[in-house]
Amino acid sequence: MLSVKENMKVSFSAELLKQFEEVVLRYPEKRQKSALLPILHLVQAEYGWLSVDAMEKVAAYLHIEPIEVYEVATFYTMFFLEPKGKYVLEVCRTGPCCLVGAEKIIDHLEARLGVKEGEVTSDGLFSWRGVECVAACGFGPVLQIGPDYTFYENLTTESVDELLTELKKKAQ
Repeated sequence: MLSVKENMKVSFSAELLKQFEEVVLRYPEKRQKSALLPILHLVQAEYGWLSVDAMEKVAAYLHIEPIEVYEVATFYTMFFLEPKGKYVLEVCRTGPCCLVGAEKIIDHLEARLGVKEGEVTSDGLFSWRGVECVAACGFGPVLQIGPDYTFYENLTTESVDELLTELKKKAQ
């Protein structure tokens, strides 16, 4: 049974459909499925996540089966299958970052934001999650912030607090 979140209805704008067309033109004729990843990125950028309805509409647009879209969207961790905050804070939790304090940063984010991993703050601004290596091992602890994936390195609880304050101001 679908939840309300999963059943969100979407309608692709003319501008978004134009972007789809531009993406599809990059690939050989009758190979429109090759445009799936970039189109999913465009949809997620527009809506913040990929609802079931959005994925089904992408499948219809590309003339492929919905399961082909679901397989891709569920495989790649950069696609969100439920709503997330405006800013998604992704903390590297692999060994090198943990050795220099990533777990402390994760605990601090959870306490400061008042939400567990994957949840969204009541104001809709933030969600956070631990991720695997972001290829900045010499600069840990590290986090990246979507949707534009800006990197922040050598984090401390104080620098995280400053970052959260800056993002709140930016969102106003």
